Amino acid sequence: MFAVIKTGGKQYTVREDDILEVEKLKGGAGDKIAFGEVLMVGGKGKPKVGTPFVDGASVSAEILEQARGDKIVVFKKKRRKNYRRKAGHKQQLTRVKITGLPA
Repeated sequence: MFAVIKTGGKQYTVREDDILEVEKLKGGAGDKIAFGEVLMVGGKGKPKVGTPFVDGASVSAEILEQARGDKIVVFKKKRRKNYRRKAGHKQQLTRVKITGLPA
């Protein structure tokens, strides 16, 4: 059994007990959340595909921790013009464990 969910502008294929890193969500470690934007539910038999979302489907999950991703270096340069700019960024992430899928 699997489902395709949408969160943080991205789509994820999830199964029960999967651990995902998604864009930051509100809540602390141990909180229960539900992803209501389910695009597809599959498994045995014919998959259910939403238009755009599957009616009444919800994927439940538990927040494991709030974290930050690896540092990304942004470097701009124009040759022979003495122009250099360097900046960095760490994305805020939430690590979640999928606990329940729609039937």
